[in-house]
Amino acid sequence: MAAPDRHTANTTPPGEHAPVMAAAVLDALVPRDGGVYADATFGRGGYSRAILAAADTTVWAIDRDPEAVRFGESLARQYPGRLRMIQGRFGELDALLDAHGAAPVDGVAFDLGVSTPQLDTPERGFAFQHDGPLDMRMGCDGPTAEAVVNELSEADLARLIWDYGEDRKARRIARAIVRARRESPITRTGALAEVVRRAAGAPKGDAIDPATRTFQALRIHVNDELGELRRGLQAAERALRTGGRLVVVAFHSLEDRLVKRFLRERSGNLPRGSRHSPVPDAAAGPAPTFTLLQRTARKPDRTEAAANPRARSARLRAAERTTAPAWPVGAGDAGGGA
Repeated sequence: MAAPDRHTANTTPPGEHAPVMAAAVLDALVPRDGGVYADATFGRGGYSRAILAAADTTVWAIDRDPEAVRFGESLARQYPGRLRMIQGRFGELDALLDAHGAAPVDGVAFDLGVSTPQLDTPERGFAFQHDGPLDMRMGCDGPTAEAVVNELSEADLARLIWDYGEDRKARRIARAIVRARRESPITRTGALAEVVRRAAGAPKGDAIDPATRTFQALRIHVNDELGELRRGLQAAERALRTGGRLVVVAFHSLEDRLVKRFLRERSGNLPRGSRHSPVPDAAAGPAPTFTLLQRTARKPDRTEAAANPRARSARLRAAERTTAPAWPVGAGDAGGGA
């Protein structure tokens, strides 16, 4: 039997969750011998393993979660000198790589959202399937979800659930949370889920649990995920060498829309007006820093979507770095601000 090709071999150890769209990520990154790559969202190392198996590469893996970094340091012993761990936020990716003398790099991969180990650990407070403390922090810093739930005003809670959870019942849910916390502080995931379910009503048919969107909204807010993503995309732009590849896998519409707009903007593919309403040259922005590798998001194939429910909502976007200098911080629409 022929040996498996390095680009398609299954590198996921028994008992570990397979990384979503790993083959598609490798197709876009095209790892090469001697290349240096950044896994901006290490988690449990699915993408790092795949990149290391695809070629004789070096991977710098970044994660803000101390547990993930500890796991990565034990994994690194299997790849002497090839897997290097950095604890930190991927919004500071370029600075973190510079501090270790690792930039510029040949590719950057993002696997957005919460990791499976975080979801499966009740003590982290990310999921409502198992009761645990309302924490939801990916790192160890900043306010917890408990503080947000018990301290934000009803109006701010409603706005948060609407903006980040896209829940049409946001006001009703916020009102119920404020009413419940007057009786007693909400400190557990199970208690919050029950408050939300009572306010939102029972789901119809195969609809998702009513608490899902509220928990998503709180997690995004607690970890400033959209602000961090904006900063991370800009950091990747600065960290990539000419010809380097940026690959992003997103799992919900808020993330994917942000990535889509950033890449369209940075590749010069945003609308530039018409002959009736032209855009002045000064407003056109700096030179494009990326070339799109695909005009639309790539989705998982049917086999993967059937085998892994988490993969069903995944959307992959990829681009290649041009010779143009990185845009100044704050330039553009999608890339500016937090």
